[in-house]
Order: sequence, then C-alpha cells, then structure tokens
Amino acid sequence: VQLQASGGGLAQAGVSLRLSCAASGRTFSSYTMAWFRQPPGKEREFVAGITWSGGRTSYVDSVKGRFTITRDNAKNTVYLTMRSLKAEDTAGYYCAASPEEGYGSNWSLLRYDYWGQGTLVTVSS
Repeated sequence: VQLQASGGGLAQAGVSLRLSCAASGRTFSSYTMAWFRQPPGKEREFVAGITWSGGRTSYVDSVKGRFTITRDNAKNTVYLTMRSLKAEDTAGYYCAASPEEGYGSNWSLLRYDYWGQGTLVTVSS
C-alpha cells in the first residue's frame, strides 16, 4: 500500500481544512487507517483513527469535537476534516495504515506498516 497525503496549507485560526490520503493497492479496505501529526520540535502523536469498515473511530482528546476522520473505500481515500483550527494544530500531518484493528485505547500502539509522506498544516492566530 502506498499512501499520498494532501490538503495541507496555511490557514487562519477558526477555519476548516480537509486533508486527504489516497492509497494505492487493492487491500486498502482491509486496513485500519490513522492520522498522526508532528508539531515543530515535538514528537509525533496519534490524532485520529478509523477501522476498515468505518464503524469505529478514535480521536486524541485535543481534537475531539473539531476533527472528523472518514474513509471512502471505493475511492481508496481517507479524510481528516479539521474544523475550528487552532495555532496548536500546526504540524506535519501523516496518514498511516495498519493491518491490525483499532479499538479501545490501542490505536497509537498498532503496527502501522505504511506511511504517507506528510502534508504541512500551518495555522496562524
């Protein structure tokens, strides 16, 4: 599976952006998909995840109620809709694919075999 992230850019605080992650490969629909981010000078963190069917999602507390992860298996694409952006959302955003199923609090611990190249989101306050 190859992943290509896009949709980042410069945004003012309070607006919305939608990131996309297009996957190649026929097995996309069998993978748990997730978005991670790495702010400047900080470690990478899990942001959101979605199971292969889209039936279960998970979010880091700092984005709950503002970010939504969805997927379209027919288009081999996973999305991250980010609303009410804050300066602290500034980061490189990376999509990732795991053959393991996300549940409970294990999402950040899954084995993510495939990673996209990242797309930069810069939020000005």
